Amino acid sequence: MKVPFLDLKAINNRFNISFLDSFDQFLEGGYYILGNELKSFEKEFASYCGTKYAYGVGNGYDALYLILRGYMALGKLREGDEVIVPSNTFIATILSVVNAGLKPIMVEPDTKFNIDVELVENQVNVKTKALIATHLYGQMASTTVLSEICHRNNLLFITDAAQAHGAENKNGERAGGLSDAAAFSFYPSKNLGALGDGGAITTNDDDLADYIAQYRNYGSYKKYHHDTIGVNSRLDELQACFLNNKLKILDDDNERRRQVASRYIKGIDNPGIVLPDWDGTKNHVFHLFVIQCEKRDLLQQFLETKGIQTQIHYPIPIHKQKCFINTFKEMSFKKTEKLSSTVLSLPISPVMTDQEVEYVIKILNSFN
Repeated sequence: MKVPFLDLKAINNRFNISFLDSFDQFLEGGYYILGNELKSFEKEFASYCGTKYAYGVGNGYDALYLILRGYMALGKLREGDEVIVPSNTFIATILSVVNAGLKPIMVEPDTKFNIDVELVENQVNVKTKALIATHLYGQMASTTVLSEICHRNNLLFITDAAQAHGAENKNGERAGGLSDAAAFSFYPSKNLGALGDGGAITTNDDDLADYIAQYRNYGSYKKYHHDTIGVNSRLDELQACFLNNKLKILDDDNERRRQVASRYIKGIDNPGIVLPDWDGTKNHVFHLFVIQCEKRDLLQQFLETKGIQTQIHYPIPIHKQKCFINTFKEMSFKKTEKLSSTVLSLPISPVMTDQEVEYVIKILNSFN
């Protein structure tokens, strides 16, 4: 049996008819940038996340960068300020901080792969002005505790929700609405994925929203009138059409992902494999199902011979990337380094069949 890591064609084929209908409407409308389709999606996504505002932007990195630049323009951040970030995350999180002229202060992960709240406050000093927490692999970080730490220390609280569309806390509050601002990615492989690049910012902050609205569009509210030195980062109308269709069944897709994850957790029985730390609630949408294995490379090769595709998220820690050799010179993050050599992402998606799931479990249990 062949089990793809992620069958994007099968995921999107479910929307063939609605996509074509939406494309016809888009084409007939004749408005391709910052039009009604984007406004409709922004309204729906803000409502979904439980926020006053949602603004579509070019991609997930831009969403983070624009948030930081917005707070700098509002005087809440200044060049050189320190921002606490997870050491175990995708590089975009750190790039947004560095490219905004801020200083990233990395903190090791907990057993759920997210930033360790017990280590965060130790890094706070007079230069610290913000904290970015990533909901890594689709599991929400400890937002309640992190929010309290930020409130107590007068820090901005920003979340990187690029992998956590629809994740909920015990009160039913969703990722995107539990911090001062949140960044989403609609990269095709995400739980809510476009058919190209895309991203969004969600917030309840009126001033930040007002700034983002113009900053993403060359610093302009009105055509040819530019109040700020802005950028071009806009989610286009066609991607908004596609996302509007897919948002309608996002909760169902997330539930199917949790069903697959639950079956993995119950069925995988191999002493050499460490399963994800999950309490079974909706706080995880399993963008990725990540196991750990001391013989990770051998396991990946073994699965490949059995027709099972896997990926590694992420094989090289950020502080060891060539571009950051000088930034994090002589720094060591042992937990992050350990994870980079042991993590392996298994196939998971809303279109995986029960037969595929059982086959993956069977092969994993046979690995010696």
